[in-house]
Amino acid sequence: MSEALPMRTVKRIPKFLRRADPAILTAFGCIVALIIVGSVYSPSFLSTDYLLQQLKVASFLGVIATGMMLVILLGQIDLSVPWVVAGGAMMACAATAYGPVAAALAIPFGIFCGTAFGTLNGFGVAYLRIPSMIVTLATNAVAQGLMVVYTGGFAPRDSATNAMRYLATGALVPGVPNAVVVWALVGAGMVFMLTKTRFGRAVYGIGNRERAAYLSGVNTRRVVLIAFAISGGLSALGGVLLAGYASKAAQAMGDAYLLPAIAAVVLGGTSILGGKGSYLGTVAGVILITLLQSILSVIQMPEAGRQIIYGVVIISMLLLYGRTPSKG
Repeated sequence: MSEALPMRTVKRIPKFLRRADPAILTAFGCIVALIIVGSVYSPSFLSTDYLLQQLKVASFLGVIATGMMLVILLGQIDLSVPWVVAGGAMMACAATAYGPVAAALAIPFGIFCGTAFGTLNGFGVAYLRIPSMIVTLATNAVAQGLMVVYTGGFAPRDSATNAMRYLATGALVPGVPNAVVVWALVGAGMVFMLTKTRFGRAVYGIGNRERAAYLSGVNTRRVVLIAFAISGGLSALGGVLLAGYASKAAQAMGDAYLLPAIAAVVLGGTSILGGKGSYLGTVAGVILITLLQSILSVIQMPEAGRQIIYGVVIISMLLLYGRTPSKG
């Protein structure tokens, strides 16, 4: 009789909690804790308007982190995020100088530029077999150089289009910022792709064991190329949203998003060695990082301190969820 008690206790736990990833539960627990801590420092922290504003700010990071998650699931990393974000934003804004038609195509043009950089990353990793850390750093430097040449070392003179501003700051659905809707659509597309398509299954397969995925008939090179292209396009989309939010693009506007994007992904339980992770965890990680940034701003934490915190988070999560046998 006494042996049945533990089983009864387990059955009382809701089924979704028994199946949930501990990292995701931890992340949501930390979110609740941060909200409580924030309300102590500022009573307005619990207001609907403030939380919606934080959700809108989280959307920019969320779009960028979505692409980062896809690459990390492969067991790779994308360090070109800073200047791909800036490049996508600056190229989208640059289109406004070439007439109404070009301005109407500004958003897809900015995303296209980011996708081109991502494709360059994917080609280097998949076909040239260059480590992703090296090739993405090189692409980041190339993007930086191209943007400096374009601007002459100064801030771009072109401003964001009305469509970019509306996409980032407007509200088609009353009370719901458009940026949140964009993130929701991007997230829904990513969830569908990872769970319902052969491409998504291939991504997890490559992350777990690339050689096994290749021997099972997966075109691993093509999958890696597409994943990096998507990551670049989403980074550029994040840059377009940021430019719309600020009404203009700026050099180095993406620098503040590299470590937070990686931290958000690993905080949500995605293994930085690849092959394991869910998008719900990434959503939790993004919200957690955004609330943490907000609280650090309230207590006036210097930027150096924030970077230290992100680094500690990444190392801690790697120790907790990244210690898996090496893949061959």
